Amino acid sequence: MDAPYQPDILRVLCVDDNKDAADMLGALLEIAGFNPRVCYSGAQALAVLDEFNPDACILDIQMPGMDGVELAKRIRDWAGPRALPLVAVTGLDDDEMRTRSLEVGFDLHLTKPADPDLLASLLADIVLLRGDWSDPGER
Repeated sequence: MDAPYQPDILRVLCVDDNKDAADMLGALLEIAGFNPRVCYSGAQALAVLDEFNPDACILDIQMPGMDGVELAKRIRDWAGPRALPLVAVTGLDDDEMRTRSLEVGFDLHLTKPADPDLLASLLADIVLLRGDWSDPGER
């Protein structure tokens, strides 16, 4: 008897220049059943986009070099018309930063430390509500 079709595990790109924070987030997402890829800079994240092909991205805003805002813009350009959820997870919690993150294309703005259960639930909800669980051959 054939096993029922199950979509690929949600691939989540996690980018934070704080190595410990990035690694912990990646580990928590893996425990929650996701397939995370951890990067420590915007440049490193851009280098893995084609190969990893994320279903969602979690980006720190304050990073040296390329910050999360610039990275979000570049990821949006890379994704083209595809709906790719972007989540800002940052220590910046003022109204101006929340507004700016939404203006550049983030879907959510969470303040560190983000509750891992909430984050996992929100990621799954965003992708499912957008209907991004398409035929794997279409990704």
